[in-house]
Amino acid sequence: MENTKDLAFDTFCKLLLHTFISQTEHTSRAERKRRDSFGMFDGYDSCSEDTSSSSSSDESEEEVAPLPSSLPIIKNNGQVYTYPDGKSGMATCEMCGMVGVRDAFYSKTKRFCSVSCSRSYSSNSKKASILARLQVAGKPPTKKAKVLQKQPLVAKLAAYAQYQATLQNQAKTKAAAVPVEGFSWGNYINSNSFTAAPVTCFKHAPMGTCWGDISEGVRVEVPNTDCSLPTKVFWIAGIVKLAGYNALLRYEGFENDSSLDFWCNVCGSDIHPVGWCATSGKPLVPPRTIQHKYTNWKAFLVKRLTGAKTLPPDFSQKVSESMQYPFKTSMRVEVVDKTHLCRTRVAVVESVIGGRLRLVYEESEDKTDDFWCHMYSPLIHHIGWSRSIGHRFKRSDITKKQDGHFDAPPHLFMKVKEVDAAGEWFKEGMKLEAIDPLNLSAICVATIRKVLADGYLMIGIDGSEAADGSDWFCYHATSPSIFPVGFCEINMIELTPPRGYAKLPFKWFDYLRETDSIAAPVKLFNKEVPNHGFHVGMKLEAVDLMEPRLVCVATVTRIIHRLLRIHFDGWEDEYDQWVDCESPDLYPVGWCQLTGYQLQPPAPQSSRDSQSSSSKQKKKAKSQQYKGHKKMTSLQLKEELLDGEEYSFLQGASDQESNGSASYYIKQEP
Repeated sequence: MENTKDLAFDTFCKLLLHTFISQTEHTSRAERKRRDSFGMFDGYDSCSEDTSSSSSSDESEEEVAPLPSSLPIIKNNGQVYTYPDGKSGMATCEMCGMVGVRDAFYSKTKRFCSVSCSRSYSSNSKKASILARLQVAGKPPTKKAKVLQKQPLVAKLAAYAQYQATLQNQAKTKAAAVPVEGFSWGNYINSNSFTAAPVTCFKHAPMGTCWGDISEGVRVEVPNTDCSLPTKVFWIAGIVKLAGYNALLRYEGFENDSSLDFWCNVCGSDIHPVGWCATSGKPLVPPRTIQHKYTNWKAFLVKRLTGAKTLPPDFSQKVSESMQYPFKTSMRVEVVDKTHLCRTRVAVVESVIGGRLRLVYEESEDKTDDFWCHMYSPLIHHIGWSRSIGHRFKRSDITKKQDGHFDAPPHLFMKVKEVDAAGEWFKEGMKLEAIDPLNLSAICVATIRKVLADGYLMIGIDGSEAADGSDWFCYHATSPSIFPVGFCEINMIELTPPRGYAKLPFKWFDYLRETDSIAAPVKLFNKEVPNHGFHVGMKLEAVDLMEPRLVCVATVTRIIHRLLRIHFDGWEDEYDQWVDCESPDLYPVGWCQLTGYQLQPPAPQSSRDSQSSSSKQKKKAKSQQYKGHKKMTSLQLKEELLDGEEYSFLQGASDQESNGSASYYIKQEP
């Protein structure tokens, strides 16, 4: 489905040009001169083929003061429009007394600000509405006020303009007193010329599957911040650069001038497809900086927008629908026990933010014993899952459900690919390579310790397993986190050998012979490589899986088929993590802003300078997420076993950015 819409401007352009031509035939030379000095494009619906005045007899009684020839104006349908400092182009609602841009008002007569005010206007409320209007205009009501009497519009606008100027001065003073703090993706990307991973790389994220071809050059309608009007007005802008959900926008008419470029979240409430102002009755007003550039803004926009692309008309609806999450608070699930990875526990959904779940273990009375994960995480399951596959499970001391808690329906959980274990299959004792869940920067020598039902496997890291198997962890046979013997060698990845293994450099053939074991057959592993779209250097927002409540600014530093190495900006490489390209713990730039989740910015320079002395403390703090489980990093292992001898692990010489399926495993030695 095409998600950007070619602007159907043929009818629209004819309407604009016809209106402009018909007005020319019915105006004097002096009026033409004033009109041509500035053509304000004040909403598509303001352009009517009717060249006669549409004002009611009541409105025709208003006396409008002559306008200085220097003021930017446009004359349309016999009505004069300009900025508030021209004391015209504004209207006052006869029901509620609100003052606003005339063209944004309801009906041809422009007497009311909305349909509700028009309907509410009746003979019984006329007097009250007139008194209210006079108060807004800055004049006290008098007994002489009558239903059909009207104060001159210029007098009202003068009082209102003075009142608005006071408010603006107060706002400026207040804004100046509050320092701007926090991380800005826009500044970060601009100052370093970074690129961000496109939204289409994240199928689990909002709009990930229906982003379409939103790209540079797409036009949108956004608030005009370079304007002195007292009401919110809009103008058209084009996308100059995309970074995830964020877009660098430039107002139409600025050409190569980037002085007023600004970043905005495309899925935010202030971005609309071209044509939204027309259907919503909102005025389009060119920025003040470029008012002088064109005398006919209508003709300019017609030329610029014909054949251009914009957002689909239902874009905001799709955004809203993609941010509806099936998991609700008080749902019960089974989730990995963070203190003993080999088992699961019952937890209750405490909150849902952007599809991420804060789960509180059911036995936690103060609700501080929690665990964060995405709703599509392989770490959560429906109630009864552990029993059905033979996985260890910690029974809760709570004998019955608490009031209001209910089991999450099984269909809400991510389904795994079905496997056929009837023929050749994984067996206990087989060797393989696996990402260490307690040290995600390392791929380690591992062993299958138990084969469960439905394709699930219990795996342990060689050389550092607990005697009772409490640090075994569960991976599905199709998991992208397990690999056949030789995967690291052929893909130039450093393989972490078993702790205490002294025969270095590590050779699989020797190790299999020494341990009298066999390697798991290559054909049993998942070799599918999706067309993920990631490239080295792309920016994104990623979960620190060692402290999964944190979402951080991150960079893709290596790509091995479907495997990504994620680096957390500002931190040392030892905190990098190997993550699958379809992991639900990766998000586009701007995801935190869109969902309201807190983003962790890159470490400041002062923190980077002190990392060498504090890195051990940080790693210790992270490891407390999984109490009692400590793994030695490859760096520490090198320091322990080096003893003056020279050796080297295989380092990555080149990244293999294949986005298609391929046979990328080393041939096993007999």
